[in-house]
Amino acid sequence: MNRFDYVRPTTVDEAVRAIASGTQARFIAGGTNLVDLMKYNVERPERLVDITRLPLDRIEARDGGLSLGALVTNSTVAYDDRVKARYPLLSSAILAGASGQLRNAATTGGNLLQRTRCYYFYDDATPCNKREPGTGCAAIGGVNRIHAIFGTSPSCIATHPSDMCVALAALEATVRVAGPGGERTIPFADFHRLPGDTPERDTTLAADEIVLSVDLPDEDFGAHHTYLKLRDRLSYAFALVSVAAVIKLDGDTIRTARFALGGVAHKPWRNRDAEASLIGKPATAETFAAAAEIVVAEAQPQSENVFKIELARRAIARGLAQAAAGTPQSQSDKRIA
Repeated sequence: MNRFDYVRPTTVDEAVRAIASGTQARFIAGGTNLVDLMKYNVERPERLVDITRLPLDRIEARDGGLSLGALVTNSTVAYDDRVKARYPLLSSAILAGASGQLRNAATTGGNLLQRTRCYYFYDDATPCNKREPGTGCAAIGGVNRIHAIFGTSPSCIATHPSDMCVALAALEATVRVAGPGGERTIPFADFHRLPGDTPERDTTLAADEIVLSVDLPDEDFGAHHTYLKLRDRLSYAFALVSVAAVIKLDGDTIRTARFALGGVAHKPWRNRDAEASLIGKPATAETFAAAAEIVVAEAQPQSENVFKIELARRAIARGLAQAAAGTPQSQSDKRIA
């Protein structure tokens, strides 16, 4: 075990000062990801800043929507009556991930900041630009079945693992953060990064900033939504491809449509052109298939994940059809045969 300092601030200002004191400091709350990374010697923090005593554990009304405090557990969000009534997509996505025990410990802020499950990232005997910049990407030309088909770079083809974040991308949430210069808000689409030449940076959050909350907009997508997660086994598995979709209809005509994909990129993946192609069109299988084609036309698969193109094509069309029909994905039907 590597030696590290441990501090437990009681205010946000204290937490910001503690994290800003050194580049090897890390926040810890539920610890469902960071503790594993420390065990695997991937993360070696010199200081752990325990933020579990901060007043960030509430769900509150804000600007007509809801504000999810960074320390609210995933289970609390998923089962909150207000979330289930107005943002059931988020509840469905959270319940599709991890296990009940992990959801009871994992936090909203921690879910945003969890790191990739790429095999090579976890194996410190192999090259990984995300873990050790400049060493190369062993997944390119290696075992890459689970890796990205969109937004990749020669430096990294890892995927973001979260289910919750895919729903938040489709809902167009915002992330409220604080640092030495005060508070700021980050549109969810801008919070996570593509790898580019700096794959070690997962988000646009500064090293001395802390997530305060995730804020949901003043909208209601209760009637037409779905979270479709396709994976190798029914439970406790990360997505090969997932789709979070919300639609608003005027009769049979699509008035608003948003969808995001998980398991296919370094961040939740949206294609605004594909979404725009749906507006004003009838909610038919042909309309949804055409939107799916726009998305997959940009795919850049690796040697072992070409299958994800067809999987994504079908998942998008199916997810949009289910959302339009008002039939959320069954928890018992998320398996790859």
